[in-house]
Amino acid sequence: MMVSTVTDTPSIERLVSGSGDFDVALRGHLQREMIVAGEVTQTVTDILSRVRGEGDAAVLEYTKKFDGFDVDRLSELRVTREQMNAALESLEPSQREALEIAASRIRSYHEKQKQESWQYREEDGSVLGQKISPLQRVGVYAPGGKANYPSSILMLAIPAQVAGVEEIIATVPTAYGEAGKLVFAAAALAGVTELYTIGGAQAIAALAYGTETIPKVDKITGPGNIFVTVAKRLVFGEVGIDMIAGPSELTIICDGDTDPDWIAMDLFSQAEHDEQAQSILISPKQEFLDAVQASVERLLPEMERREIIATSLRNRGLFVLAEDLDDAARISDLIAPEHLELSVADPEALLPKINHAGAIFMGRYSAEALGDYCAGPSHVLPTSGTARFFSALGVYDFQKRSSIIHCSEEGASRLAKSAAELAKNESLQAHALSAEYRQ
Repeated sequence: MMVSTVTDTPSIERLVSGSGDFDVALRGHLQREMIVAGEVTQTVTDILSRVRGEGDAAVLEYTKKFDGFDVDRLSELRVTREQMNAALESLEPSQREALEIAASRIRSYHEKQKQESWQYREEDGSVLGQKISPLQRVGVYAPGGKANYPSSILMLAIPAQVAGVEEIIATVPTAYGEAGKLVFAAAALAGVTELYTIGGAQAIAALAYGTETIPKVDKITGPGNIFVTVAKRLVFGEVGIDMIAGPSELTIICDGDTDPDWIAMDLFSQAEHDEQAQSILISPKQEFLDAVQASVERLLPEMERREIIATSLRNRGLFVLAEDLDDAARISDLIAPEHLELSVADPEALLPKINHAGAIFMGRYSAEALGDYCAGPSHVLPTSGTARFFSALGVYDFQKRSSIIHCSEEGASRLAKSAAELAKNESLQAHALSAEYRQ
């Protein structure tokens, strides 16, 4: 156990539900701004423009500038299937077992999400339906920087593979070698077809527009830093994207009967991602909030990433005293968190009152950290309140749906009258006649 101490242990800010300005104060504390303007946007716009116009040359220049990888050809930053497999074979048995268990569970979960085509026949013989097709080529962006994330490769690429995507092009700002071998081993397990050790907005640009070396994809998935996030927003329309990701978030609703050390460590697990991560605890018991604060102060000095945790909790952590568990659910919906733990005696009873959350962890034993690695569902989740309209990444993100309309002669004649009437009301003569010709 480490004995060093943190001199500035954070006293986590508190709000009390029911106060006159509570909702306003809560929104202010969340500090969510999904629109990024100014210098970052201009920088990213310039990168996108240069990569679109100059291809490999621009990607190489930005990769040298931002990642420190100085090579003559972009192909030198490609990790081959043989290298991915070699990384997998080089793992310690415990490492490989952990990756394989995670991959198996992720695959099993996502197999159940796969949608199938369907049709039905009307009495006049007309057939309506929906054709489900996989995307042909997708881009997977696995973040780097403060840490390597082999789990992200698994969570992004396996749902794509289950969906039937033929080509999975991955980028990761991690040099091939010992430090990143878990990432490349994960790519081997997840069925990645091409992998490049590039990151940042230049990687998003390369995937969106294509270069001499990197093929253009149909959709880009995966979280990253602010430059990656802005780049994904700006290329949307040229390609599809999964969602706009912000800092990671955890909200915990606790009835006060979970071990406060468990809850403190759950908050730490989110806060250690980076200084902008947000950890929120909601409870109807003041004494429990006090107990968790005491656990935070006692346990924080033991943490290897204690300075990051302390900064995150100090600046973005929050304790909320709720009136009761129903009120806690209401507050959680205002937050619409990426991760939500229902650390209560009867989570099933509380679940129907939750409308907005990326992933919901039920009961005292379902730590959010399990979902980060091996529970099964993808950990790529909506942040910054976008759980109000975005969902967890899944197989459906890699499938597209085409409507099927096959009218019989009788069916076309029956529909023509209604279609023509509506078209005439919209002053679209050709539409009306096109329908009427088939009567």
